[in-house]
Amino acid sequence: MSAPLPKLVDAYLNHLRIERRLADHTLESYQRDLFKLGRFAAGRGRKIDALNQHELDRFVQELSGQGLAPRSVSRAVAAVRSFYRFVALEHRRQQNPAEDLQAPRAWRPLPKFLSVEDVDRLIQQPDTTTVRGIRDRALIELLYATGLRVSELVQLRVADVHLEAACLTCTGKGGKQRIVPVGDEAASWVRRYLSTARPALMRSGPTQRLFVNARGGRMLTRVGFWKILKQYARQAGLKTSLSPHVLRHSFATHLLDRGADLRAIQLMLGHADLSTTQIYTHVLEARLRAVYDRFHPRP
Repeated sequence: MSAPLPKLVDAYLNHLRIERRLADHTLESYQRDLFKLGRFAAGRGRKIDALNQHELDRFVQELSGQGLAPRSVSRAVAAVRSFYRFVALEHRRQQNPAEDLQAPRAWRPLPKFLSVEDVDRLIQQPDTTTVRGIRDRALIELLYATGLRVSELVQLRVADVHLEAACLTCTGKGGKQRIVPVGDEAASWVRRYLSTARPALMRSGPTQRLFVNARGGRMLTRVGFWKILKQYARQAGLKTSLSPHVLRHSFATHLLDRGADLRAIQLMLGHADLSTTQIYTHVLEARLRAVYDRFHPRP
């Protein structure tokens, strides 16, 4: 910071340091934000405590336009509002121009998902001439076919899978049970796993869990499956950082992209509130915008 801070800002920072005892890193953040505000005021030939509401709104817009993260802009807004409250309490100004100052609405980050081609390439990676490969193929097929959370997947029991009815029963958050359809391809690989691979892997005695690990046939863990998925992602040359949740996002995105009802997707994912599922509509909106910009003659 090349220019000194206004005395009023110094007084405010001392108030935060001495009376409110804020942490040093918080004070440094507030100091940076108020330095920007002081520079903004100086650029308009104004004193920092003379800015009006319209000018403060403009300051926030400029911060957003500089590419700052929404969280950084929100913190700057908090610093400005707190500063002007201090000014008002010090009777330096009767009106508080920052009283209604708001940070721009922060959009939720779009979920990462794979293309259909990437999913196909991933699914082809396990060596299905081995019992581990058959298990891994069944795991990935079932996860992509149902959109289960990884915790729900590894906790499935053999009795939870109803292949004749092409569905499974899973227990989600809060102990809530739901029925999820299972596609023919995934059902076929689960049948093959149950008939050939699972018996070969179960060397530690019987278990109710559907999927077992390769070290004695114990219950497969979330971390164990995450490592399996990472290995096949590297083999497939996928650039996206892959996690089980990315496959869950891919399941929902691909269904919605092909005309599935949002309410039906909500039920399959086990979301308690439809607003949680609506994040996937932003994926489609972003894609529509990209298509529009690419193909419209006058974008």
